[in-house]
Amino acid sequence: MATEPAGPIKSLQQLAAAEAGCTRCPLYRDATQAVPGEGPRRAAFMLVGEQPGDKEDIAGKPFVGPVGRVLDQALHDAGIAREDTFVTNAVKHFKHEMRGKRRLHKRPDNYEIERCKIWLDLERSLVKPATIVALGVTAARSLIGRTVTISKVRGQPFVMEDGTRLIVTVHPSALLRIEDEDERHAAYRSFVADLKAAVSANPQPTGTRGRASV
Repeated sequence: MATEPAGPIKSLQQLAAAEAGCTRCPLYRDATQAVPGEGPRRAAFMLVGEQPGDKEDIAGKPFVGPVGRVLDQALHDAGIAREDTFVTNAVKHFKHEMRGKRRLHKRPDNYEIERCKIWLDLERSLVKPATIVALGVTAARSLIGRTVTISKVRGQPFVMEDGTRLIVTVHPSALLRIEDEDERHAAYRSFVADLKAAVSANPQPTGTRGRASV
């Protein structure tokens, strides 16, 4: 087990292997496994969530549970193919607390986000997405380097230091927590609108990078 990559990482497979051995913060102790990002090497879009959930921790894949189904539908409605998009998380291990036999989600703290940033930076350097969508405050904190208020920056594209376009929106898990049906549908439409804003912000036609298409 190591805290740093053993050598230069030139592929997503090498990166996943390095993440699997990560001990940079204590979260690895209680998680089933690290959950690496998933998608094509040259995806036009990268979606960054918070951390794996219970289902993702078990499967070893990002966004495979109920939240993943919401994301899949929203991507479809926004005209973005999930299989042509690189999906990942700011933190690669599932942070949780036990409540009886249930593992309840806990938000990563700033230390954990910073310790895991090396892996997200390596994913970005390998995939080289034209546009990144930050899903929620944890992803935004990792990508921007400071805590932001989602409502103030949501859906507004801006250019990162390396030229990548960034769109910040809510995490799709927030939609599942809305009990009122009308409010939930309205929130979903706003989420899809943010994804469409990412399409509009993309500086080149999707499909010119790997297999991504709109």
